[in-house]
Amino acid sequence: MLRRRCLKLSFVIVFSMTTGFSLFLHRLEISEETAPLPLEHYCKNLHDKFLAMKQLKSAQNATKFFMEQLLHRTDLRSSCNASGKLFLTRNNTKLGQRITYEVDRKAFKLVDKMVYDMLPETHPWGTSRGLGRCAVVGNGGTLRNSKCGAEINSADFVIRHNLAPMNYSSDVGVKTNLVTVNPSQITESFQGLCHARRPFVEKAASHGDAHLAIAAFSYGPNTEISFRIFYTMRDMRPQQGVLYFHPDYLMTLDRYWRKKGLKCIRLSSGFMLMSAALELCEKVDLYGFWPFALDLFEKSLPNHYYDNIPAKRGVHTMPEEFMLLLEMHSQGVLQLHIGECQTPS
Repeated sequence: MLRRRCLKLSFVIVFSMTTGFSLFLHRLEISEETAPLPLEHYCKNLHDKFLAMKQLKSAQNATKFFMEQLLHRTDLRSSCNASGKLFLTRNNTKLGQRITYEVDRKAFKLVDKMVYDMLPETHPWGTSRGLGRCAVVGNGGTLRNSKCGAEINSADFVIRHNLAPMNYSSDVGVKTNLVTVNPSQITESFQGLCHARRPFVEKAASHGDAHLAIAAFSYGPNTEISFRIFYTMRDMRPQQGVLYFHPDYLMTLDRYWRKKGLKCIRLSSGFMLMSAALELCEKVDLYGFWPFALDLFEKSLPNHYYDNIPAKRGVHTMPEEFMLLLEMHSQGVLQLHIGECQTPS
C-alpha cells in the first residue's frame, strides 16, 4: 500500500490600512509519497501570497514592525539569552564544572584545564550593543542566480552554515563573520582531521577571518572532532577563532520553539542562528531559506546553491521551520528574501 504523509501548513497575515482590517489565510498541503509528487499545485498560490505580502508590508506601520521586533527580541532574550549563553566562554563556564550534553542529557564533559583554555574570555563581538543589520545565509538552491551577493556583503554581520562554498560570489557574496561547521563534515570530507588538516584549513580560510561555530557538546562523538578543529586552527590559522555552542542554550532554544508549536527531532543550524540573530541584531535578513524543490515560479531548484545532493531525512523539519519564518516575515520581525535581489539603480 502506498504510504502517504500529508503536511498541512498555514499562516495568517493581519494588516491595517486606511480602509480597516483585512485577513489572509493561506494553507498548504504538501504530500510525501514513495514516488514524489509534483509541487506545482501549491507553488503558484504561495508565489501569489508572497508577492501580496511584500506589497502589504510596505503599507504597514513602521512603529508596529518595530514593536513586533522588540517583542520577539525580548521574549527570546528572557527565555534563551543568546547574548550571555550562545557560546561557551570563561565568563559562563567554570573550571571543574560539568558540561551536560544537549541531546544525551545523561552524558557530561568535565571542564578541565585543557577544555577551559579552549574557551574565549567572552563572546568575541561583545553584548552591550547590537550587531546592526545581520544577513543569515542559508544554503538553499533558491540562491543560485539570485544576484544577492552585493546585498549580503552590505550587511554589518554575515552568518553562514556548514562551511558552504564561496565561489558563487555574485549570488552569495564574500563576507562572513561567523560560519558553522558540522562535525560530520570533518569525518566525511577531511578524514576526521587525522591526515587532511591543510585542505580543511583552506576551506575555512575561504570565509576570511570568520569565527567557526561548532556544536561540540550535542553528541558525544562530536567532542573529539571539535577539539581537533580547535587545535588545527590554533596551529595553522590562529586568526580564525573556534567557538563551541553552549549546549544549555541549544536545549533551551529547542524548548522555546516547541512551546511555539514547532515539532522536530532537532532544530536546523540555520533556524538556531536565525533565533540568535533575532536577539543580537537590529535587523535580520534571511537568504537561501527555501526547503522546496520548485521556486515561486514553478521552476526546478537544486537542493543547495552549490549542488543537488538530497538532504538527509528524519532530523530536521524544514517546511515547518520555513512556515514559522514566513509568519515572522509577515509580522515584520525579519526579512525573508526569496528569488532575485533587486540591484541598485
